[in-house]
Amino acid sequence: MDFKQIQELIKMVNKSNIGEVTIEQKDFKVTIRQKEDNITQVVAAPAQMAAPVYAPQPAAQSQPVTGAAPASEKPKAEAPASNLVTIKSPMIGTFYRKSSPDKPSFVEPGDEITPGKVVCIIEAMKLFNEIESEISGKVVKVLVDDASPVEYDQPLFLVEPA
Repeated sequence: MDFKQIQELIKMVNKSNIGEVTIEQKDFKVTIRQKEDNITQVVAAPAQMAAPVYAPQPAAQSQPVTGAAPASEKPKAEAPASNLVTIKSPMIGTFYRKSSPDKPSFVEPGDEITPGKVVCIIEAMKLFNEIESEISGKVVKVLVDDASPVEYDQPLFLVEPA
């Protein structure tokens, strides 16, 4: 399966009501998951490597848990200040505030957003995924620098709900 076929598959999944598709070939596996807000995630790995990847995963999970504890303390510290909602990254990738270097940012602090408004792009595996807001409100703070790597579930924006 080549890159063009994967892109076509993603487009078909986005236009349909399919929640998840997994395609396995001899030494290749692709899973495409669609969330309610039409964000597409692509995970591709050779099938032969799938078993070794899962073996060290518990050790890898224990490290982010310790790293996640301070991150979870930050929202607790900010939550008493006001009724802020956090927009989090739905995937691992590179965070971009604009569609191209010569374009304006999707949102700036103080901007009003509504559900479905694109707030950023996350590049994952050479695919650019538009991240849309699920809430209405005013952007209070951008928590990530442009062109920075982000982790799954990492806070990206603080929004004051409308």
